Amino acid sequence: MSASSSSVVDTTGWVYAGELAELDDDVPVTVDVDGDPVCLVRRGGGVRALLDICSHQDYPLSQGEVTGDSIECCVHGACFDLTTGAALSLPATEPVPVFPVQVREGKVYVTSPETG
Repeated sequence: MSASSSSVVDTTGWVYAGELAELDDDVPVTVDVDGDPVCLVRRGGGVRALLDICSHQDYPLSQGEVTGDSIECCVHGACFDLTTGAALSLPATEPVPVFPVQVREGKVYVTSPETG
């Protein structure tokens, strides 16, 4: 998936993040959304988006592994809930921000992050 979207914002504030067809199930991908690194994960028919930075140590979560509804940081093994961003295991204790996602006509859009 191309790390695009820097400023493609529609009239409702949603930012284009990429094409759904370019996402494989359970394979994290990083994209740039208005200067923020965002980790996208396709799960079945939906897409989850969270800030692509582990809250324990500034390392890209997109380099980690998806297991069920969580993603594991490959540096120290901290796990985060893909939907809420909640820290599920130590050493992380703080959540990572999640981005609401919409899929429209095969295109993935995200908007301002919410803290899990």
